Formats: sequence, structure tokens, C-alpha cells
Amino acid sequence: MAKQTAKLQVLESNRQFTTTLYNVLAEKPGNVVFSPISVHAVLSMSYKGAKGTTAEKFASILQVPTAAAAAEGYNIVMNRLNSIPYVTLLTANKIYLMEGYELLPEFSNAITKNFLSEVELLNFAANEEAAATINAWVEEKTKEKIKNLINKDALNALNRLVLVNAIYFKGNWKDTFYQENTTTEPFYLNDVDSVEVQMMHAARNFYYNEDTTLYAKILKLPYINEDLSMIIILPYDRNGIAELEKKLGTINLTEIIQNMWPRLVIVSLPKFKIEQTIDLKSSLTKIGFGEIFEKSLANFSGMITASEQLFVSKFIQKACIEVNEQGTEAAAATTGSVEMFCRMPDEFIADHPFIYFLCDEKSSYIFAGRLFNPNSKS
Repeated sequence: MAKQTAKLQVLESNRQFTTTLYNVLAEKPGNVVFSPISVHAVLSMSYKGAKGTTAEKFASILQVPTAAAAAEGYNIVMNRLNSIPYVTLLTANKIYLMEGYELLPEFSNAITKNFLSEVELLNFAANEEAAATINAWVEEKTKEKIKNLINKDALNALNRLVLVNAIYFKGNWKDTFYQENTTTEPFYLNDVDSVEVQMMHAARNFYYNEDTTLYAKILKLPYINEDLSMIIILPYDRNGIAELEKKLGTINLTEIIQNMWPRLVIVSLPKFKIEQTIDLKSSLTKIGFGEIFEKSLANFSGMITASEQLFVSKFIQKACIEVNEQGTEAAAATTGSVEMFCRMPDEFIADHPFIYFLCDEKSSYIFAGRLFNPNSKS
């Protein structure tokens, strides 16, 4: 029962964290792609080594009362994510520790047992070799989709720990979009400007709903394993993405998904591929994690045996996502029958900016973002 409670706390925390971090990242113009579960996992590992007011910050912002609960919950979540059939979904954690240092037994046990993390000693002073080692591991775990995660200039002799989470997803749609139906069409960046994109088309039974509060249409695109799906929230207006994002923090995404019903929908969706590297320090500071980056304030005395003042100097994520006729590939096919209704089909024409979430309905939000311009790779 305690483990189940911890799991539920972590899942609810991840859902809330997804929209909170999205709203901060979306303050910058253009496309957005990130993995909420990946950021959340690294924060939860850090939580396990935090003490004093720093631990209180983690408890308050993550909404998980104890580091032990976060670790227990993540153990269930990570085992779940690494064993979902019919798609490729790989998550992995690793801690790189400065040579000559040692993790405290309690922290080491939690990291290896609960977060399924490996620990490797590195000499961060040899920054080029250390960066190459870290990047090679990330590249391997993400099927070469994430390369050069960390720059050698981000490492130096003062580094003690580098916590890394890698995530890779590749899944085919339950029903593919037929390539012969893909055509070149306009995608409207706003009321006036547009770009030409490759637009995919399908007309079949989809889970769909309209939300008058959000002033948006919502579509669910399932993968072969229907526990996983891409949820797309499309504002009614071509210029409605900013207004939709203002409302995002007030909605319950889980309830939105549960209130969708199958119906015949004509869907137009652009193909797109986005890759972004995000320095999360300023974003995490905005949502309340500023203390962990302050040398004079951070308390991570539960991590290593040495009595040094540890703090987080860098927090970087590199994420990529590709959506095409077959499905989705992200770092993060059969033809179904169409049930005809005695009514006109609904239309979901995604020809202007929208928000998307790639989620496991039994677990977490794996990727999230905003498509502003399908022709922009970043």
C-alpha cells in the first residue's frame, strides 16, 4: 500500500510539473519540446540527497512529501516505462562521481535500487574525456538520437557529481497515416503568415472532444500499445495559442483525456521534427528551485561522504521528437475499422500552432511541447 501511495504521489507530481514547466518554457517564442519525466527523474534523484531547507523546497514544489516516497514511486514508474510492450521506450539514469569521492551508503542504495542508476567514477578535471564519456552513454541509451548532450566547458575540477537521465521513445500509430494522402499545404503561424508543410490526412474513429473553456479541440492519437498516445490540443483560432497557454495551468489533463469519446474525425496533421537543447537553470529557478543553484544556500549533504558544500551548477536537457505517417520517434500498424455515425464527421485541421503531450495513461507525461512552425527544426 505504501508503494502504491508513493507511485500515485509521483504520478500526480509529474502531471502538475509538466504544465508548470511547460508554461515557463513556452515564454520563449517558437517550438518547444522537452521530456517532463526526464527532468522530474533527475530532480527526484537530487531530492534524495537534499537536506534541510533544500529538501523542503523539493517537497513543496514536487508535491511529494518525502524523498523516500519519491524514490519508491520512481522505482515503480521506471520499471513500468522500461517494460511497455509493442513500442520502444527506454529510460536510464546514471551518476558520474568525481574520482576520489564516495557516495553516502543511503544515497547510493536509493539511487541504484530505486532509480535503477549506475554509478561511474570520472575525472571532471579532464573535461574533454569526461564529456566524451557522458555523451557516449547518452548516445547509446537514446539510439544515437541525442548527441553531444554536455559540452566539455561545462565540466571542471570543481564538479563532484553529474546526474544524467536518458529517455528514448519510438512507436507506430495504431492506425498509420497513408503516405499517398500526404500533401503540401499551408500552416498558419498567425492570422497572416504561413509556411508550406507536408500535411498528413486520415478519416477514421478517434477519441476526440471540444472544450469551450479552453476554446480548443482535443485529439488522441493512440500507438499500437494503446496505453500510450499523443494528445493534441488545438486552439479554435489560428492566433489562439497564447490564450490557450494561459489556461493550461488551470486544467487537469487527466480529466481531459478521460472525457474524450470515440467518433468519426477528419484529421489533418503536419509532419514535423524538432530538436532542442535547453539550459533549465533559469526555468527551474522561476518555478522555485533557485536554492539548489546557490552555493551558499544549497544543502546536498546527503550525497557524498566529503563535507563539501554541493550545489547544482548546470541543468541541461536535450530532446528531440519526430512525427510522421508511421508514428513518433523521440528521445522520449494496422488499419482499424471506421464506425460510421448518423452525423457529419468532426474536423481536426491542425494547420496552426498547437500543444502536444506524449503520455502513458498508466504512468506519466513522457514528452510535451508546442508546435509553432513545422519547418523549424528547433
